[in-house]
Amino acid sequence: MREFRSAPAITCEAMTREPDVEKFSVLFVCLGNICRSPTAAGVFRQVAAEEAPQLDIRVDSAGTSDYHIGNPPDERSVRAALGRGIDLRASRARQVTARDFERFDLVLAMDRRNLRDLRALQPGASRAELRLFLEFAAEAEDLEVPDPYYGGPDGFERVLDLAMRASRGLIAQLLRGQGVERPRG
Repeated sequence: MREFRSAPAITCEAMTREPDVEKFSVLFVCLGNICRSPTAAGVFRQVAAEEAPQLDIRVDSAGTSDYHIGNPPDERSVRAALGRGIDLRASRARQVTARDFERFDLVLAMDRRNLRDLRALQPGASRAELRLFLEFAAEAEDLEVPDPYYGGPDGFERVLDLAMRASRGLIAQLLRGQGVERPRG
């Protein structure tokens, strides 16, 4: 299991601020914002609502590319998520902007390529912490969420499974009052 250390910039207290203060915020990012990141955002919203309704969290998703701007999530993602009671149909693809690095406390990439792209886009003075989403998944075999776009239905189910594990891990850390932790290294 990976070891973690505290990241003082993002704490559980940040998530329970007074109503007039901006919410704690998480942005999920993949390449096109039609499969992995809208799925991760939908799963995280559900897990937060069920396991931590007291936490005030703003959730969104985006892509590092402009391939699908304005499009709904991939039909296969929608179908797989609906099968688990998660509705992604209101989501629309958008591209990450420089402003996102100021609006979001935590930006979670689905894979290392997108994390590299995010680091290249991130303004130097931004407040956002960039991480791989699966760093929060208990006993993850790999830290990358595989892109199901060119595969069959099993790939979309796998993305849902991974998003559920990582979402539960992140929520559990926040509920323990540990805030968001960074891996050592």
